[in-house]
Amino acid sequence: MTARTTADRRTRTFLRVSIALQTLAVFFQAATAGLLLSTSYGETLHGVGARVMYGASMLYLLAAILAWRPGGGSPRPILYASGFLALASVQVVLGVAHIPSFHVPLGVLMFGLSLLMLARGTSKGPTASGGALRQRAR
Repeated sequence: MTARTTADRRTRTFLRVSIALQTLAVFFQAATAGLLLSTSYGETLHGVGARVMYGASMLYLLAAILAWRPGGGSPRPILYASGFLALASVQVVLGVAHIPSFHVPLGVLMFGLSLLMLARGTSKGPTASGGALRQRAR
């Protein structure tokens, strides 16, 4: 196994882990949204979860950049990650402004998109990670 193959594998793994972390963080936000209505500590958990979700979105963008440049992959996941980070930014603004009529549906959309990216990222084959890494010719 060459150093290049090892680096490609690590980059793919980093990309998959970052998408999984993002998906888990968005799911955690859905769970803590319910706690907002029923417990005194729900707002604290939801606020902490928002920061973690935003950080996970930034980590996903970093992983997409690393998969593209040094890994030799497609730049398409950078667009996905940038779009998701933009949605996360809008989500934060809507949450701070207490506009649940848009905040909640956007959260559902974000979970679905993140789950879709996770499913594509864990698929095997030349388009693993949603096209993030092209399969090297043997």
